[in-house]
Amino acid sequence: MAKAKYIFVTGGVTSSLGKGIIAASLGKLLQARGLSVTIQKFDPYINVDPGTLNPYEHGECYVTDDGAETDLDLGHYERFLNVPTSQDNNVTTGRIYYDVIQRERAGDFLGKTVQVVPHITDEIKNNFYKLGDTGKYDIVITEIGGCVGDIESLPFIEAVRQARPELGPNNFVSIHLTLVPYLSAAGELKTKPTQHSVKELLEAGIQPDILVCRSEYPLTQDLRRKLSLFCYVPLNCVIEALDAETIYDVPILMRKERLDERVLSKLKLKYKREPKIDHWKEYLGKLKNPTEDVKIGLIGKYVELKDAYKSIAEAFVHAGAENECKVQVSWIHAEEITSENVAKTLDSLDGILVAPGFGERGIEGKLHAVKYAREEKIPFFGICLGLQCAVIEFARNVLNMKKANSTEMDQRTKYPVIDIMEDQKNITDMGGTMRLGAYDCSIKKGTKAYGVYGHVKIKERHRHRYEFNSKYLQAFEDAGFKATGKNPDSDLVEIMELEDHPWFIGTQFHPELKSTVLSPHPLFVKFIRAAVTHKTSSTTIN
Repeated sequence: MAKAKYIFVTGGVTSSLGKGIIAASLGKLLQARGLSVTIQKFDPYINVDPGTLNPYEHGECYVTDDGAETDLDLGHYERFLNVPTSQDNNVTTGRIYYDVIQRERAGDFLGKTVQVVPHITDEIKNNFYKLGDTGKYDIVITEIGGCVGDIESLPFIEAVRQARPELGPNNFVSIHLTLVPYLSAAGELKTKPTQHSVKELLEAGIQPDILVCRSEYPLTQDLRRKLSLFCYVPLNCVIEALDAETIYDVPILMRKERLDERVLSKLKLKYKREPKIDHWKEYLGKLKNPTEDVKIGLIGKYVELKDAYKSIAEAFVHAGAENECKVQVSWIHAEEITSENVAKTLDSLDGILVAPGFGERGIEGKLHAVKYAREEKIPFFGICLGLQCAVIEFARNVLNMKKANSTEMDQRTKYPVIDIMEDQKNITDMGGTMRLGAYDCSIKKGTKAYGVYGHVKIKERHRHRYEFNSKYLQAFEDAGFKATGKNPDSDLVEIMELEDHPWFIGTQFHPELKSTVLSPHPLFVKFIRAAVTHKTSSTTIN
């Protein structure tokens, strides 16, 4: 079995520089050369996973096929590589300590004092190597969250230091991402923050092999020489990472800087072939040269932090490119929508998406948005709570079930059209206990959903505790709101669509989590197409 080679990506100076995008872009280039690549993220926070984190804290919680609640960077990895990730692709400090403490309680350490070194760092390294030991991958890229110098990151940085001699020559590459800021008063780029960041890394025992420098302006050759000299990195391994128009430009920019070639050289890997990225360039061509444009309203409760809906935003980008259409997303806070202003707020939209979420805040605004989309025949897409809001609105305003609700919002409602799942009723722990991961769905032929997928059997990812109450299904279907997709094992309603409406679909699952550059999700593709049709017909009528 061939031994995997390892690339470690660290960051310095400031957070949010884009380590995940650099890792994903490098992975894409190596994959395009015929290598098998996976990417993993190690996060320094003590939460066991992001499942219990407020979206305002950490952006969206990304869910994998195997039901792991993970960091949103795993979404970038999948969108770039078009390969599913798993529980093993995201590890936190909390999970490391939890596993070590469980072993200590079980007596696995035979009475030894359990310490950060070697026990915690050994557990971190075991997780570093887990994916590489499967034999599935030529290269494992590991992104270390946070900044070098953070207290929280120290055990991970120490584990990376220990990994170099363990892996041996030509099996280890360290990439350090830093910021080269531009001071307008001085009129020049400054290298000192990068020098200090590398110094921190050196003090931890890690010499970076490659330096990737984020900057607003191009790095001059003199400046590259200066960075090379003071950071002990070969001149051709000082890589420029300019701010890009779109994250999907970054693989092309990194190819121009020959980042993939530098990595392959360090790993002593012969080029299998030049990277085949024609499809990527074709995608960028469609993305940047649209022939149509539409305005989509995203109705949510966390719109102040757009990362809370990162996968939905990127799915719109993919679907827009597929339709050669520019998708302008209008971020609308659900709490600001009332019965008095709903028409004025949503009138200019070509499509309305009601986003997922938890809790009752903003629910009434979402219900007003659903009602407007239903009555005005505007293309509507509801995801998870978005579907549930569509069900509640229909029950109240069409089926005359006044004050119908979800038991999440009102446990005493007379019409619990949305209710907690039976297997969720006795759960007390909040983390990792929802219906999570990929589940089967059977689609009825002759429906819009079947027209979207072209298959009767699909599999989609879930993250929820509440579901459509099938006690009321017959009443809904008699009134034209049909369950067109169900889980074959549990009979759980997965997809509902409204008859006598151009495009009104809600899903209990999260289709945005499976949309990638090479495989835009068909629900988003058809939703954007419906929005284009709606805009065209509205313009013709007017």
